[in-house]
Amino acid sequence: MEEAGADFGYRGEQLGLPEHGPNSIARPGRRLGALAVDWALCVLIAYGLITDGYRAPATSNWALGVFFVLSVLTVGTVGFTPGKRLFGIRVVALRTGTVNPGRALLRTVLLCLAIPALIWDRDGRGLHDRLAKTVEVRI
Repeated sequence: MEEAGADFGYRGEQLGLPEHGPNSIARPGRRLGALAVDWALCVLIAYGLITDGYRAPATSNWALGVFFVLSVLTVGTVGFTPGKRLFGIRVVALRTGTVNPGRALLRTVLLCLAIPALIWDRDGRGLHDRLAKTVEVRI
């Protein structure tokens, strides 16, 4: 019988990932920082697309649309968004290593719903990553 608080290993061990260095699980601080950079970039793009020079309507829905397109296109082709690249993170598929556009689309839809991204497993992966069979790793 195991006692409470027993050691379950490090994050990513069950996935066959190293504990530290390249290809280890990206820490939450890096991931949140990358998300903040991506969101700020998308808000700026949305603001630029919809302003008429005198007034700026609410940009949140437009920013979410820009975020959706940015994430699907960049994660589905190169494996990272501008924010993820800045913070040294890449999204990889567990079996193949590369994220195809369909997997990137599923991951992004779930990410934009927000709730799946707020439910994490013991490896620190959000539900959106678990369902898309992806993981964010350090470059």
